[in-house]
Amino acid sequence: MPETLLHLQVPQDHPSYAGHFPGQPIVPGVMLLDLVLQAAEQWPQGLGPDGPPFEIPVCKFLQPVLPGAVLTLTLSEGARAGALNFRLQQGAQLVASGSLRRAVSAP
Repeated sequence: MPETLLHLQVPQDHPSYAGHFPGQPIVPGVMLLDLVLQAAEQWPQGLGPDGPPFEIPVCKFLQPVLPGAVLTLTLSEGARAGALNFRLQQGAQLVASGSLRRAVSAP
């Protein structure tokens, strides 16, 4: 299965850090997922920005991420058609992983 590796830098001064958490900021999980979703929209195997929204059936946050961190995002094809697996690492340490797919509307 083809993989895509991207190197991402988490913003150093995002306004959400003020409340997450005062004096000891960590990157909110939703910011990490936003980075993953932005990359998935550029996925060359056809998931692109046109189509239904993504859903995230599986996601695990394993380690906190500090503002300014440099992360490596790995995207790979999932077992189901149209699904992607993702891994976010800081150096050799896995910080988040999961899968996403295009939402399917009910008939």
